[in-house]
Amino acid sequence: MQIDRRGLLGGAAAAMTLAMSRPTLAKPHRFFSPNGIRIGLQLYTLGDEWVKDTSGTFAELARIGVRDLELPGLMGKSATELRAEADHAGLFFSSFHLPARPLFGPGLSLQSGAGEIADMLGLLGAHDVVVPLPPLPDDFAFVPGKTGPADLAAAVAAGGGDAWKRFAARLNEQAAALAAHGITLGYHNHNVEFAAVGKTTPWAILLAETDPARVFFELDLGWISAAGRDPVAEIRRLGQRVRWLHIKDVKATTKRNYALQMDPAVVGEGRQNWPAILRAAAVAGVQHYYIEQEPPFAIARMEAVRRGSAYLAGLTT
Repeated sequence: MQIDRRGLLGGAAAAMTLAMSRPTLAKPHRFFSPNGIRIGLQLYTLGDEWVKDTSGTFAELARIGVRDLELPGLMGKSATELRAEADHAGLFFSSFHLPARPLFGPGLSLQSGAGEIADMLGLLGAHDVVVPLPPLPDDFAFVPGKTGPADLAAAVAAGGGDAWKRFAARLNEQAAALAAHGITLGYHNHNVEFAAVGKTTPWAILLAETDPARVFFELDLGWISAAGRDPVAEIRRLGQRVRWLHIKDVKATTKRNYALQMDPAVVGEGRQNWPAILRAAAVAGVQHYYIEQEPPFAIARMEAVRRGSAYLAGLTT
């Protein structure tokens, strides 16, 4: 059989052109890595265990692979003491939860001077503060072990839309003051923000009334899901205003509500679509990813962190 060399060369060229015209599929890659995006933890997840044995807890977190920590508060310790414990374990604090007003006696809050807040963060080595709840009524008394989610939800709702507008104004004011010290201010959602207030919601008020160049958001994806919202859509909607994520999973049994209710799950064992969430977060430019889980726990808290961290460490997107 005689081979038509021109035909053969022409066919090879056509095949090469077709191959080059096809889109290149990006290979899946690990989202988290020790030298890239790091797995963090909101220490609230561990209850008071970490306070009782801070050095032991921090050493265990280092072994697990968690380096980036968010503090729920000083928990009776000094900022200097906490920084020393973290440094010794090779961990660092990137964020601090600052209450809108003190709940357990004197202490720093959103009402404190920007200089005081900046001084405390400087001792910790952190640069971000996040307000985890709006101001509660002046006559509200939080009683550990007695005050429940329904009490908190009712207290948050008591002020109506005007209270949320005043809160937004305070966030703007303090964000501008803290920015002068190199501090970024944010707000952390629950699901109470998605309940109707007149013809709007507290969430809509916050988005509309806060300065997008100054006030950022820490999206708690468990509470977003419990409110019946799509975490991926919410990240895309807020875009660069999402600076931090709470990596929180929920069971499929979690029903939509606005009253601080959810069925918690270990990260990776619930209904959240983590690959899609993390892809959206990367596009938005999220800077910190903190594992967080609500009680009750079916397993030891540290084991829940270990399993969630192992899941995230192996996740490809």
